Amino acid sequence: MDTIANMFSSIKNAQARHLPQVIIPYSNLKNAIAKVLKQNGFIQTVTIAKNQSFNDLKIELRYSNHRPKINQIKRISKPGCRIYKGYNQIRKVRNGYGLALISTSKGVLSDRQARKQKVGGELIGIVY
Repeated sequence: MDTIANMFSSIKNAQARHLPQVIIPYSNLKNAIAKVLKQNGFIQTVTIAKNQSFNDLKIELRYSNHRPKINQIKRISKPGCRIYKGYNQIRKVRNGYGLALISTSKGVLSDRQARKQKVGGELIGIVY
């Protein structure tokens, strides 16, 4: 089961229904992805909701004029077919208006940060 694809689907479905937030099961990778989305203005806030036996990730979605900030969020590298790129192979998404999520040795970075720090890694997904 691909938990990152489930996270992306939950975000898409919540935005289609104009929900203010989405709650998904917590993992370190999901938290890092959500933080990169927050830094780039695609979502409002990310908080960890502690329960008795497990934690949840609470993501508040961002809207502009009743339209979601995220038009498309798509998983690229899948568990059955991993896709790795060097920093010089990472292309801009939608001429710089979008964002590529890359899992590097320095953590999850946006495409701009990865090119600036000259690190490559697994191309998790794209957002625009």
